[in-house]
Amino acid sequence: MCGIVAIAGKSPVNQGLYDALTVLQHRGQDAAGIVTCHNGRLFLRKENGMVRDVFHTKHMMRLIGNFGIGHVRYPTAGSSSSAEAQPFYVNSPYGITLAHNGNLTNAHEIARDLFRTDLRHINTDSDSEVLLNVFAHELQAQNKFNPSEDDIFTAVSEVHRRCKGAYAVVAMITGYGIVGFRDPNGIRPIIFGERDTDAGKEYIVASESVAITSLGFRVVRDLAPGEAVFINAEGQLFTRQCAEKPVFSPCIFEYVYFARPDSIIDNISVYKARLRMGERLAQKIQREWGNHDIDVVIPIPDTSRTSALELANQLNVKYREGFMKNRYIGRTFIMPGQGQRRKSVRQKLNPIELEFQGKNVLLVDDSIVRGTTCKEIIQMARDAGAAKVYFASAAPPVKYPNVYGIDMPAKSELIAYGRSIDEVCTMIGADRLVYQDLDDLIAAAREGNPHIERFDCSVFNGDYVTGDIDEAYLDALQTARSDAAQKRRNGEGSPESTIVDLSNGA
Repeated sequence: MCGIVAIAGKSPVNQGLYDALTVLQHRGQDAAGIVTCHNGRLFLRKENGMVRDVFHTKHMMRLIGNFGIGHVRYPTAGSSSSAEAQPFYVNSPYGITLAHNGNLTNAHEIARDLFRTDLRHINTDSDSEVLLNVFAHELQAQNKFNPSEDDIFTAVSEVHRRCKGAYAVVAMITGYGIVGFRDPNGIRPIIFGERDTDAGKEYIVASESVAITSLGFRVVRDLAPGEAVFINAEGQLFTRQCAEKPVFSPCIFEYVYFARPDSIIDNISVYKARLRMGERLAQKIQREWGNHDIDVVIPIPDTSRTSALELANQLNVKYREGFMKNRYIGRTFIMPGQGQRRKSVRQKLNPIELEFQGKNVLLVDDSIVRGTTCKEIIQMARDAGAAKVYFASAAPPVKYPNVYGIDMPAKSELIAYGRSIDEVCTMIGADRLVYQDLDDLIAAAREGNPHIERFDCSVFNGDYVTGDIDEAYLDALQTARSDAAQKRRNGEGSPESTIVDLSNGA
């Protein structure tokens, strides 16, 4: 999962891009990058690290220009190298830079064809570089010295024809403008906004609405699946539907975990959706566990707070903050390696023992993926004196890997894969485990926008909306994503090849 932003301004955009990336930091903490354009020249800074660590005053002063794009990324299997920090650049045609959130499911096939038929060399394992070269090739095929908006939209249409998977993209065509587009299923979010200045109208394109409103822009709307937006060098905005048969299938995990609660994605308030998740989870507890003996509801900070608060209200049970979080530790979900994740949990969270001693505690988290984190937290609650420790997940069991840009691990490393709820409960050491039902999760999200008929829920039900995922693909994914494979890539195991027939998406 990554965060993207682009600004077409009337004044320097370096500070705006920096501020937007800071707001989107939750979407990726592994690397950050900004590229700006001034008088036909590009100025780029990208490196591994948090936004605040990558950009210093000396870097910001060099990022001159009124147009630019930015990116924050989290590490996926085999992609921790700074060479894969974004934005990526290709010099032909025009000079194009691109930042991408998502994952191409046919990246290896495209990369092979790019060399054989398009004579384009791919230098990294990143599918974002593949996507950039496809877009560049299709734009070059228009054979125009001065590309028009029609030429750019035609190139995007060809990207949709060739690329499969999930992608929300911002790109800058040197001297011509900024383009943003979304895959025909609308899996990953992308939204644009505007603001008026004395010099004229400025535009912003970003992953989440919070990056727009925090900079003083007005939200215009989300891009529809398959749609593209283009802001030319004169500041004129154009939009067009570029896909033949778009089918709106946004990723439901954005509402569960990834997005900030103050964002609105596809007209759904993330905060309100999480409130409804807590409400529906409470209703399930009331149905199936009416005589519960829960004394206190405690969230696992931070993303589960909203759901836990509403769950406690519905059950008429005390809500308490039982864990204090060290905010200088990264999100454990996106940390590579079981050992590092397990160690970081104890470093990140510290229990307030008075909230646990002698009490029957219901811990609430947004989801359970590997089970490493919740197992450690449950033991921490017991060590703090809890009489009983129950656990509730605002999401259903995660049983299948994600192929659309979220680095959920190999299916064999998912704790719910092939196991019953009782077996998972035993493995994490809880006295009772409650999962959200998938229908309730979908209803909680859809209530915000009834026009969305289908969500991508593949991590819960194995239904991959792009229709191109089979067991062979998932087996290759397991090889690429397993913790053992990541150790080999990091030099901790046998020195076998790190090249796999899969993209390591943004």
